[in-house]
Amino acid sequence: MNTGTVIVYVHGLWQRGAESLWLRRRLAHDLDADTRTFSYPSVAADTTTNSRALAEHLGAISADALHLVGHSLGGLVILKLFEEMQARTQWPPGRIVLLGAPLRGSRTAQNLARIPFGKKIMGLGVSEELLVPRERTWAGSRDLGVVVGDLGVGLGRLAGPLPGPSDGTVLVEETELAGANDRVVLRVSHTGMLFSAAVARQTGTFLRTGRFAH
Repeated sequence: MNTGTVIVYVHGLWQRGAESLWLRRRLAHDLDADTRTFSYPSVAADTTTNSRALAEHLGAISADALHLVGHSLGGLVILKLFEEMQARTQWPPGRIVLLGAPLRGSRTAQNLARIPFGKKIMGLGVSEELLVPRERTWAGSRDLGVVVGDLGVGLGRLAGPLPGPSDGTVLVEETELAGANDRVVLRVSHTGMLFSAAVARQTGTFLRTGRFAH
């Protein structure tokens, strides 16, 4: 039996999903949804391996609608999933929101990679996806929206300079994704967006309608 609407949250680097509790509670209330987390080894496994594990996780969910929300590196795990498994149609319909995802590479990751043990600390997923500039295009069948922060306060600045507006970890320009259905820039930091009422509201709006409130 299907369980109505399910939202699966995919966390970022060095996290496990618990940091999304406030956001998930807000989304559960706003969309009358069951919210869940997909936890993966963000350092020990590469993005391809983690995206395949996400596919198995989603395949076990019975729902009328299945939405995905990915923060930071979690957004790249979601993109990799659809790049590799686009032809699969067994998942219920739904939409995708990416929060502060470094879609075109990461200057912060490149800065950290220059210090001793930097690459090891960040792990295989970052090495696979973020150490060189990339151009990505969304050609998936699901509506996809991108939430961007431009409050430049965060630990990412400790790794080195960020040449342009950022959320303190990810440059605004690194969040651009050709083919995305909509994009909104909010005055939040990279971690702070998980506790922002504005981010929760905009995420819920996109999951319901396929557009942000501009």
